[in-house]
Amino acid sequence: MHARVEDCIRTGKDTGLGRFPSHDFAINTAWLTASMTAAILLAWLKLLALDGHLATAEPKTLRYRILHAAARLVRGGRRRRLKVPRTWPWANQIVNAWQRITSLPQAP
Repeated sequence: MHARVEDCIRTGKDTGLGRFPSHDFAINTAWLTASMTAAILLAWLKLLALDGHLATAEPKTLRYRILHAAARLVRGGRRRRLKVPRTWPWANQIVNAWQRITSLPQAP
């Protein structure tokens, strides 16, 4: 249990909780909200869309392998398609994650 807590603390620090940008309470409150939102979104992404090594990857790894990809979301023919360069080493993982996310049932 203690190791999971330390993992959450490390993840929080990697998503922006390691340092607050200001001495102003209101600015730090907004920063904390954005940082916690980023940590929660990464946790849901790993749970619902990723598998293998990326499902347990640290935020820095996900940021490099997924978020830095030069992908484009294209609309046409009443569909949305994700275009990822074939030369990107993790293109297959990104496409698989996109397919898993789009196949989730719609909220009522």
